[in-house]
Amino acid sequence: MATVSNPIVVMKRYELKYILSPEQETFFRQRLEGHMKIDQFGLTSIASLYYDTPDYRLINASIEKPLFKEKLRLRSYGIATDNSPVFLELKRKAYGIVYKRRVQSTIPLVDKFFAGEGDICAGGQINHEITYFRDFYRDLAPACLIIYDRTAFYEPNGDLRLTIDRNPRYRTQDLDLRISMDGISLLPEGYSILEIKVQQSMPLWLTEILSEGKIYKNSFSKYGEAYKQQTRNAYRKEPQYV
Repeated sequence: MATVSNPIVVMKRYELKYILSPEQETFFRQRLEGHMKIDQFGLTSIASLYYDTPDYRLINASIEKPLFKEKLRLRSYGIATDNSPVFLELKRKAYGIVYKRRVQSTIPLVDKFFAGEGDICAGGQINHEITYFRDFYRDLAPACLIIYDRTAFYEPNGDLRLTIDRNPRYRTQDLDLRISMDGISLLPEGYSILEIKVQQSMPLWLTEILSEGKIYKNSFSKYGEAYKQQTRNAYRKEPQYV
């Protein structure tokens, strides 16, 4: 189980995404050896419950790729319980830079927060920002559950981090982190998502690996792709008239 010593976390970084074929993932992992190490958690199943308005205002705005966008999600590492730690994250992206405010809590306390009963953490700026987000959008409710199996890598003595997410999947029913890790696949079998997280610029050696492996940047959003798939599926089920 992943926990943090400080229940409040603030992050600011660039996040670059790439879609990897099975062959590209094998190549990339081999070339990482000697540069980066797998973190202490190894392969971890992660579930992120995204909140949205009844008319999906947040994800529709995000899909339009504005210069500024924001999302709110509740994350667990493995299947959650009422007592296990979960992490409420307010994620904003402005001009390519990702800002994340994250607080540790439990599902019962988060449910009370969205019901308007109390704060999500013990005051402070992050509590103010998350509470303002809730009150500004109003009627926020679980909209989509995104699940994937993540391996995280870190650069010893550096700030470079990257993750490889296998079997990304989603569901729009049973929107509860305590139920299961099942979902509908977002990518073809064997494909994965690479995310590179840097504070400043990417090191030259990593740029060379990406170029050699013909691995190109992609603006893939897990929640965005899930919403698009769900919308397409709903459209196909509607009667078509000519």
